[in-house]
Amino acid sequence: MLWKGTPNLSLSQRSTYATLPEPLNTQIAQSSQSEVMTLSKIIIVGAGPSGCVLALLLANAGINVELLEASDKLDDSPRASFYPWPAVYELQRAGLLPEVRERGYVVSDGVSWRKVDGTLLARMDISAVPFDRRLHGLPLGKLLQLTREHLDRKSNAKIRYLHRVTNIDQSDASARVFVDTPEGEQIYSADYIVGCDGANSTIRRALFGDDFPGRTWDQQIVATNVYYDISKYGWGQGAFIVDPEYFCLVALLQPDGLYRVSYGETVGLTREEYIARQPEKFRKILPGSPGPEDYKLVTINPYKIHQRCAESFRVGRFLLAADAAHLCNPFGGLGLTGGLVDVGNLFDCLNGIHQGLADDSILDRYSTVRRDMWFKIIDPVSSQNLRHLLQDPDVAMKEDPLFLEREKFSDPEFVASLVTVSDILG
Repeated sequence: MLWKGTPNLSLSQRSTYATLPEPLNTQIAQSSQSEVMTLSKIIIVGAGPSGCVLALLLANAGINVELLEASDKLDDSPRASFYPWPAVYELQRAGLLPEVRERGYVVSDGVSWRKVDGTLLARMDISAVPFDRRLHGLPLGKLLQLTREHLDRKSNAKIRYLHRVTNIDQSDASARVFVDTPEGEQIYSADYIVGCDGANSTIRRALFGDDFPGRTWDQQIVATNVYYDISKYGWGQGAFIVDPEYFCLVALLQPDGLYRVSYGETVGLTREEYIARQPEKFRKILPGSPGPEDYKLVTINPYKIHQRCAESFRVGRFLLAADAAHLCNPFGGLGLTGGLVDVGNLFDCLNGIHQGLADDSILDRYSTVRRDMWFKIIDPVSSQNLRHLLQDPDVAMKEDPLFLEREKFSDPEFVASLVTVSDILG
């Protein structure tokens, strides 16, 4: 049977998600230049990857920017982090790409799909994909460290730690946030304030309350980072397990052999129960059936997965981006990619206003275009990416549109025509 609930996008259709939203640049070019508004300052709430990249883009353009971060430091945990070419494009614009490649790696050997016993179902050859359009890998903690190094060299950029936003306010002239700081409550104001403060965004909640339309998946995910020599089993840098119970992603995080292993679990257990079940899960899903003595577990994080999108990414002088604006499941990397493209588009809009090339209405266009991308591409494609894995593998080989095209996966020119590795990961 075919999975229902999302469009059955072909591989070529899936590649369209990588198209950058040209309507934003078009509208900037067509906007009236009669209302020039040089921006004095932008505040970004949340110093995660999207917030930091936006801050760097703004600072590079000469716009003053402040980041307000509730924690006492940037998150340095080795979370999964893979960047398809739309994200690579934004990293390049921010001036980060050469060092991303130095500190991380570029995928060179494709991706495979397997049964839980390791039997190969399909493998995709990426040898003909242009180098700059391949998936790039660098853990988020290292990306944040790199971005902070660049921001620290900017006199017009400031990160304020232990600054937790508690409330918001705005007028026709500015936006304000009320902030708990080590020195007590303070008020910060700016021309615009951007919420990049994650799935539990204070800014989004202040604008919309608890309303965050969408759904929560029935499946539970446990994300782990582990040192284990998977390469000797020929699994390459990325592999998926297709199985309704043991579905899984295995991907190389960094060149020293740290892997991301994200697998499905039973819903409703405690964190302690998930941790206790991890050794048996690894024994079942990893090649070589390893025991705890065979690997070094670095992190383990059980979490629920969602498909959600805020009703607007703009309310007056407040804007939303990345996880504060929308969520999707992690299979295929569309959450992080969508967030980075959000802030790239938002930078273009704010910079257009700053230079007098666009008026304030361009921010309404930002909200419209980015929400449209979520509903038409990010939500259906990421949902389909996960559903590809939640199947009996033998049935999938006979009925799933993705695997019915598997004979073409060995044709490097066909794969190159898809343009972006992120699409083929689904």
